[in-house]
Amino acid sequence: MKKLFLIFIFFYLSINITLAEENKMILKLKDGEVEIELFPKVAPNHVKRFQTLADEGKYDGVVFHRVIEGFMAQSGDVKFGNSNSANFNLDLAGTGGSDLPDLKAEFSDVAHDRGVLSMARSSDPNSANSQFFIVFESAPHLDRNYTAFGKVVKGMEFIDNIKKGDGPNGSVDDPDKIISLRSKK
Repeated sequence: MKKLFLIFIFFYLSINITLAEENKMILKLKDGEVEIELFPKVAPNHVKRFQTLADEGKYDGVVFHRVIEGFMAQSGDVKFGNSNSANFNLDLAGTGGSDLPDLKAEFSDVAHDRGVLSMARSSDPNSANSQFFIVFESAPHLDRNYTAFGKVVKGMEFIDNIKKGDGPNGSVDDPDKIISLRSKK
């Protein structure tokens, strides 16, 4: 009986470790690697979209087009913000998305604390598509208004080093970009 119990515990832990790794992403930036933990129980559709676009390489080369000191760094415009694409247009970066349909909001009680990833959207709560942002500092005004779907667990210092923008909009000239973004294997 004790042997059966130990086998069960080993199996349970193996599955949980595998599932935990499936919910981690590695974001490579110019200064280093950032590990992100996703929240599939909180925002399953947003997590799935983020993982799909990342694992297809859609975020590779995408610029951080809007970065506001003390607030957030925004990226993810795979249509106009991909510096490796013929469609790249820094003036339009932030206005595009992916070829996939927009997502329905998945608001939750996850606080927009330092390092939280959340989906960018227009004034329509159900307009998130591919763009996301990472908050530098706590931003409680975003709570339950934007879909938080993950958090930086290692490498936040590399997020802090992303080139900041100018003016109230935080638009960035010669912006930093995502080198690669993939599920942790």
